[in-house]
Amino acid sequence: MKRPAGQLETVFVDVPEPARDAYEAAFAAACRSVGLFHDEARGLWRVEGVKDAGEGDATLDLALTLAAAASGIAAPLGRRATEAGGWLARVYAGFPEQRVGRFALRGTHLPPARTPGAITLMLDAGVAFGSGEHGSTRGCLRALEALAPRLHASRWRGRILDLGTGSGVLAMAAAALLRRHVLATDNDPWAVRAARDNARRNRQPVRAAQGDGWHAPAIRRAGRFDLVFANILARPLCRMARDLARHLAPGGVAILAGLTRDQARMVLAAHRGQGLLLRKRHDEGRWTTLIVAKPDA
Repeated sequence: MKRPAGQLETVFVDVPEPARDAYEAAFAAACRSVGLFHDEARGLWRVEGVKDAGEGDATLDLALTLAAAASGIAAPLGRRATEAGGWLARVYAGFPEQRVGRFALRGTHLPPARTPGAITLMLDAGVAFGSGEHGSTRGCLRALEALAPRLHASRWRGRILDLGTGSGVLAMAAAALLRRHVLATDNDPWAVRAARDNARRNRQPVRAAQGDGWHAPAIRRAGRFDLVFANILARPLCRMARDLARHLAPGGVAILAGLTRDQARMVLAAHRGQGLLLRKRHDEGRWTTLIVAKPDA
């Protein structure tokens, strides 16, 4: 699935390493895809995002203002028109097979293959976040693998939600590893289509639906969940902590990601305030994944 050509633009800044994370988070608030490219000669990082031309500018402007305040570095924003095909080619060039624990993630631009001893998932990485190279995605996959033995041994009902699914990679990984149906939601219709296509390609029982966070009709109809993935960003995670606690079944577990190490305390405090307990923490580079649980009544 590809977007019609001519509807995308690339926005970018060049910043020193101390400001890289702040600007990456800012672009993630408004862009469909964010990339980091190191210019060793200049000692700078190019933070680059792709988004629909002319859309999300107010969100991006605010996020960039916050990034400048947080880092102390105000970087001028560059823009250029981006043909969908050219963007896809660049994404594909930087997406070799990713191995994360038991999972092997392969782009559709690679020859179909099954990696021995691994759960292989084929992904069209060009239309939504979640190809497996990002530390937050990898952290979620490692957390899932660590949780799997306990989930298999318990009498849980196996109601699983992937909130903000992107490419659907986490939903498919959970479906394949735990052998359960998974509900995957996203507020981006392109991400929903990507997740559906990827699930169909991998023959995984994932139902993808569009909706705004916890207000998605599919979530409301489903009731409470035993396992929730929320790979989003730190501040939205904090704002949604109460909704997560309400929708998590007693004894249920949530895997929270999209936060850096220095944001972990803030995110954990918001969820502890709703009665959730920290079970484990995974660090993947500068990214952190938190596993929190609701006490079993």
